[in-house]
Amino acid sequence: MASMAPQAPSTHPVAFLARRAALALAAVAVLGTATAPAAFAEPAAAPPASPEKLPDGLYGTKDPQYDGVWRQSLALLAQDTVGVRPAASAVDWLVGQQCADGSFTAFRAEPKQPCDAKTMRDTNQTAAAVQALAALGGHGETVKKAVSWLKTVQNDDGGWSSMAGSASDANSTSVVIGALTAAGEKPESVTSKKGGKTPYDALLTFQLGCAVKEGERGAFTFQLKGAAPNADATAAAATGALGKGFVVAPAKKGADTPVKPLTCKDGKPAKSSDAASAADGGAAYLVAQLDRNGQHLLSAMPGQEKQPDVGNTADAVVALAAGSHGAAARKPLKWLEKNAAGWAKENGPAAYAQLVLAAHATGTDPRSFGGSDLVAALNATGPKPAGIASPAAEGTEDHKDGDSGVNVWWVVGVALAFGAGIGFLLSGRKKKNEL
Repeated sequence: MASMAPQAPSTHPVAFLARRAALALAAVAVLGTATAPAAFAEPAAAPPASPEKLPDGLYGTKDPQYDGVWRQSLALLAQDTVGVRPAASAVDWLVGQQCADGSFTAFRAEPKQPCDAKTMRDTNQTAAAVQALAALGGHGETVKKAVSWLKTVQNDDGGWSSMAGSASDANSTSVVIGALTAAGEKPESVTSKKGGKTPYDALLTFQLGCAVKEGERGAFTFQLKGAAPNADATAAAATGALGKGFVVAPAKKGADTPVKPLTCKDGKPAKSSDAASAADGGAAYLVAQLDRNGQHLLSAMPGQEKQPDVGNTADAVVALAAGSHGAAARKPLKWLEKNAAGWAKENGPAAYAQLVLAAHATGTDPRSFGGSDLVAALNATGPKPAGIASPAAEGTEDHKDGDSGVNVWWVVGVALAFGAGIGFLLSGRKKKNEL
């Protein structure tokens, strides 16, 4: 989707650590998730008991009940994005979390036991896993089954909710769009069985237009019920509307597109709205919020409205970069470089992953991020990586080869085996929720 540590589900799904809140996702329980979102939490429930021993290969040390698959997926994806080959045990753990029907839930303590009717299948967790495993390569069948399941729970309006059967929301719809793209699908071709609506048809319904006051125009709401501007949903949707997921390739040097606010004439949009212009409107809303708050977004959690939302700010950076708004993205990125280290340390792998992906989207070195090495810190939250490619290899598009299992890592491994006689160089180092 922002993100924090796992806790009981909130009434407002967290979609993007939807991102959003990659950690918020985790925190506000991916049962609402992730995109990552973040909104109005219920009174604190008793925290779930932590497992006596966390599974081998799992990233992080906190209870994975609400965000295990989410944080694992973001961690693996961020590592892959910057040239780190994750440990086999980490990838195997994620693959082993899949249910037979292709879906993922937040955490299965006993993956050998089949998923049943009580298993809380989650589109956000599933979409996050798809993005990670598609990027890593070699898991085509797992990805195919997950995408097939996502298609079976698409709502009539073309979108998705966190939990099948609930009303669509902007965060879940966006994270699934990212998964479809990562899996090689064309989101605009994935239509609902009833009505033939696309994910973009659904996503555009969440954007606030000329009927609201000027400062809210262009923002996205989380759900249509109780529609109100939501920065978390806006960051997710501004990325999803462009058909992009968690990983956004850096724009070419010097490329920068000014944001274009949603404008109205005689109470109607000045121009017809399509996905790209909707993304522009969302980006303009984010920029206005960032400028007003000192280049960070504010928390939507009750009692914390004046506190910075670090995870959502990171998501906003990715959204702005996705729209080629480089200059606008670099301003909040500099704020993150100065202020995000403590937050990431407290919240763990998904938080580090969000920052790594924000740095990557802007062409910034995540190994030198405000004096911190985000990559080393992320690696330290899980099993030791199997290998690390040279920085020059990062961002290449040809290092995966479907299910063959043959990729740049095999080549690196062979080269290192001959050169050092020791094989690979080892690193030292998201119950149904609605508004």
